[in-house]
Order: sequence, then C-alpha cells, then structure tokens
Amino acid sequence: MDVVLFAYDRCDTCRKARALLDLHGIDYGLVPLVETPPTEPELEQLIARSGKPARAFFNTSGQSYRALVAERGKAAVAALGDAEIRALLARDGKLVKRPILRVRDTVLVGFDPDAYLRALR
Repeated sequence: MDVVLFAYDRCDTCRKARALLDLHGIDYGLVPLVETPPTEPELEQLIARSGKPARAFFNTSGQSYRALVAERGKAAVAALGDAEIRALLARDGKLVKRPILRVRDTVLVGFDPDAYLRALR
C-alpha cells in the first residue's frame, strides 16, 4: 500500500488525520500503533525517511514517556542513543508520537494538514 497511517484510535489528532484522508478519498492502510507498534527495523526506516532524529518519534506528552523519565531520569532519557530509542518505541506503542503518515518514501510525524496534502499529491 502506498499510504499507511500509524494511529491510535483514542487519539483526537489521529482521528483528525483519518478524517482528512477520508475527506479526500485517499485509500490508506491503518496500523493500530498501540496494539501493533512498528518493529525496530520498521522504525529505522520510518525515522530515516522522516529526516527527523529518532527522539522526534517520542510522544513526550504521554504517560509512558513521563514514566520513562521518572524511572530513568531526564538526563538519562536525553542521552539515549538511536538504537535504544528504537527499542523502547518498538516495545511500547504509547511512547510513539502519533499519527505517523507514510506516503511512499515520505514519512510525516504528527499531524499537519497542509503537509499531509502536499505529501499526497
């Protein structure tokens, strides 16, 4: 499938992203991010295609991230390497910033309607 949306059904922003895709008649695959988090190799590809650092894929406003910081400390989390970040994200889909839109070789993290429409052209 050319267009894939990684989303969480309880996330308002994910619902907005789905509504935009539906409104424009875009056929897309839906990956339930919490139930089926991307694997480490998938995350490596998504991160590389996004052009963003691995830590940009952290959902820093979520409970899982806050628990990680509480457990390890802010400095330790800030010092995590890409491989460890990918491993953490692959184990806990709630740690992953959402939604993630993959359109062929383009990956967008978060929801920006204009960026989505540009990528879908």
